[in-house]
Amino acid sequence: MKENRYDDQEFFEKYSHMSRSEKGLAGAGEWPVLQAMLPDFTQKQVLDLGCGYGWHCRYAMERGAASVLGIDLSEKMLDQAQKINQPAGVEYLRCALEDYAYPAETYDIVISSLTLHYIEDLSALFRKVAQTLRTDGEFIFSMEHPIFTAEGSQQWLDQTSAGNPVWPVTRYFLDGRRDSIFLGAPVVKYHHSLTTIVQALLSTGFELEDIQEPQPTAELIREVPQMEEELHRPMMIIFKAKKR
Repeated sequence: MKENRYDDQEFFEKYSHMSRSEKGLAGAGEWPVLQAMLPDFTQKQVLDLGCGYGWHCRYAMERGAASVLGIDLSEKMLDQAQKINQPAGVEYLRCALEDYAYPAETYDIVISSLTLHYIEDLSALFRKVAQTLRTDGEFIFSMEHPIFTAEGSQQWLDQTSAGNPVWPVTRYFLDGRRDSIFLGAPVVKYHHSLTTIVQALLSTGFELEDIQEPQPTAELIREVPQMEEELHRPMMIIFKAKKR
């Protein structure tokens, strides 16, 4: 996580033109699935890990949260969040997720969107999340799917086969660093098998409540035809867990 590619000006400029950057939650293909998994925010203390532009922070506050803290390592991300997504009750902190203090039994809900594939030691982070959640607190997070991260480069092997593009899945059971390409730049991510993710949750005091593998909607495919290729392999996975 501490590599922080997002403060590179050229990389951030490309990221700023992505649909999810320009349109917010409406521009995120996984949003309908994630939204359905989110709990009631009324009068809840919320922590957003890897908050980026702060879209989820705003969403929680607008649905009755008592307060929201968004954490991100990127100065450029937080600058943008403070410009467009800082209603009363939302605060931001520049910090690596691994370095945050995680005060004991402080939050009711912890959310994280497409950030945890930058974390090497998931068990260590999950222990900290369990520490900072109150009993029965909820942890909802999305991350890149293990099938998407396994090989590493995150590039199609073949997109020419009519209706059947080919995606590489190798080294699936070998957790660890992957040197991937995102927005045309080299980015370090970490692959975790599905077993690793689930066992890390269970061993750190969580009860798994739901798992979803979001697909692009028909409406999104009509708007962005190239999204149809996302039907051929899962790109993301979303988990919902409760602190026992």
